[in-house]
Amino acid sequence: MSALNLTHSDPSTFILMGIPGMEDAHVWISIPFATSYISSLLGNFMVLFVVGKEETLHKPMYLLICMLALTDITKSSTIMPKALCIFWFNLKGITMVGCLTQIFFLHTVGFVQSAVLMIMAFDRYVAICNPLRYATILTNARIAMLGLAVLVRALLFMVPLPLTLSRLPYCDNHVIPQTQCEHMLLAMISCGDITFNRTYSFVMPFLLMGSDLMLIALSYGLIIRAVLRISSKRAHQKALNTCTAHIFVMLMFYTPVLFSILTIRLNGDITPHGRIILSVLYHLVPPVLNPIIYGVKTQELRDKVGKYSCRR
Repeated sequence: MSALNLTHSDPSTFILMGIPGMEDAHVWISIPFATSYISSLLGNFMVLFVVGKEETLHKPMYLLICMLALTDITKSSTIMPKALCIFWFNLKGITMVGCLTQIFFLHTVGFVQSAVLMIMAFDRYVAICNPLRYATILTNARIAMLGLAVLVRALLFMVPLPLTLSRLPYCDNHVIPQTQCEHMLLAMISCGDITFNRTYSFVMPFLLMGSDLMLIALSYGLIIRAVLRISSKRAHQKALNTCTAHIFVMLMFYTPVLFSILTIRLNGDITPHGRIILSVLYHLVPPVLNPIIYGVKTQELRDKVGKYSCRR
């Protein structure tokens, strides 16, 4: 009732319910959330530190890994501090500005991360199919420019979302059954016309991420064709091993994203608990596992991380 009273007294404030129906267990649920968040920060900051410190890692592939680490840090830091405030202190209120800021950063980072994975696929294609020209095709300056370009692309496509959401009328219901603000959840509690929001939120991910996936598929198609032309089985294995980490990271990113888009847009009856599970998969699991995957599968990075981790 206190949450409902807050919505009436302050119409510019929304209420994030956390995990509806499991409020009594919020403190216990917060333990894996907090542990995952701290692990993701430690892992990704370690990657950034090691790559920044070691000049031998100042290469396109490691710059891309750093971009991925930055997106992971931003994504988890956008939602976890507020989620933990809900679980620990029952601070469920969030302003319109705060809610729109979360939505803007979450979607922007998602589009940037998708584009970075696409550039990584192109990086692997050049490394395997044109190794002699790798240093001239993919320079550090070119990777930096590509990173800036994908950031600008994401920002341009994301600007309409908070603008349209801020102009929607919100009547009595200001309760959001989630740990963070999400575009369609916020739009659905509006008492105005959300046709544009439904269309935009469905088309944009498929337009941006879909084009990224097509380019990734093209890159891997060319990689597979090049690998099949190699007669040596050892060369086969070596070439494919360079792609293993990237494939794992892609699966962790795109699988929950595509599933979430389809279930939330096409089936409005998805349970709140299902939304939370999807949210955890998308916002917490990849940031925790990405540095581990690249640390394990990339020998040069693994050796450098071990060098700093084992210092006394």
